[in-house]
Amino acid sequence: MLVQILISGASVAGPVLAYWLTRHGFSVTVVERAPALRKTGGHAVDLYQPAMNISEKMGVLPRIEERATGANRMTLYREGTRRPVRVDLSKIFRATSGRHVEIMRDDLSEIYYDAARDDVEYVFGDSITAISPDGEVRFENSTPRRFDLVVGADGLHSNVRRLVFGDESRFSAFIGAYLGVLPLPNTSGLDGELLIHVGIGRTAGIYGARHLDEARALFLFRSERELDYHHRDVPRQKKLLRGRFVGLHPDVDRWLEELERTSTFYFDSITQLRMDTWSRGRVTLVGDAGYCPGPAVGGSTTLGIVGAYVLAGELARAGGDHERAFLAYERAMAEHVRGSRTAALSAAKTLIPMSRLGVQGLAHGARLISALPAGPSRALLRLTTKTARVHNSMTVDDYPPNGCADPATATAELDAS
Repeated sequence: MLVQILISGASVAGPVLAYWLTRHGFSVTVVERAPALRKTGGHAVDLYQPAMNISEKMGVLPRIEERATGANRMTLYREGTRRPVRVDLSKIFRATSGRHVEIMRDDLSEIYYDAARDDVEYVFGDSITAISPDGEVRFENSTPRRFDLVVGADGLHSNVRRLVFGDESRFSAFIGAYLGVLPLPNTSGLDGELLIHVGIGRTAGIYGARHLDEARALFLFRSERELDYHHRDVPRQKKLLRGRFVGLHPDVDRWLEELERTSTFYFDSITQLRMDTWSRGRVTLVGDAGYCPGPAVGGSTTLGIVGAYVLAGELARAGGDHERAFLAYERAMAEHVRGSRTAALSAAKTLIPMSRLGVQGLAHGARLISALPAGPSRALLRLTTKTARVHNSMTVDDYPPNGCADPATATAELDAS
């Protein structure tokens, strides 16, 4: 009998999981709360080597490389100084990873969606309201249906996780920072350049992508306590962001003016999810829904892609036996999740320095990397860029689409380091 699997969420991990499940012979439905693929004005994300290799197996790597932002240089200003530090980003990428692409999250979502949309049932404009132990699922708009398995791929504020495991506050760990993303006109003609202003406890940057008419402004700031707002209260979020960044630099003040005009805006705490298990009964979680290491600092996109690939492969290997598959999936991902969490904590401290000395250290480090010859700079970067190192070193089994792999022999590594 064909195993029926419901996935909640059509961003990145959901479509990747849908692709691999269909290749392994499962029947897949994806439900997404938004009325269509989300175009949220999201930020650029990094795909490290394992995610690049999985994308290549899916046949979508050429489209991903086509849509890469093309970022290859950075200009960094310290608060209160006029002299910038210029950094060759392509040098950093080559030194830290054999395969790496930066791409806008919306573009990546669309590419993965296109890869399997003809083989997957997509239901937009709906969401799950209840999941029974025997697999009956109720929806806001659709009639109830029965599925063999349900997967939450619906992000940090997962609806599936809330329904099955309880309130988010039980599992979330605030790591002391916030993230905002704002689309704005690319009046500076940014093409492949990242411009950053760094102050004590706050960092703001702007970048463009070669195929986009607009730029993105990215804001990161520290907070000793969690701020009082609802994750859907956009006016309150804009007020909080403006209050933290006014006065950093005239450029940044001009970016903030766009808050009054934009219809797309992203704001959230940089929060880790820490769960003892991501599975209960017929339900499991993948990507940020189960093990978000922290938006923008923890390599969560690569982690979610790897998790989706592993979950589909373990379900195939177990012949659809979800108890065996979920256990193997969690075991395979545990070390990767722990590494991502640790790397995220380190990255947050580096990207948002909390002292004048830290700001100077960030600028001097960037200058040193640019000045050193390729060999020494590569060695330095491998010591200091923990996020890239952790995610490039991830290894997982190979899961052939036709037939189940033998766990004793299927040890091919996705990173050809």
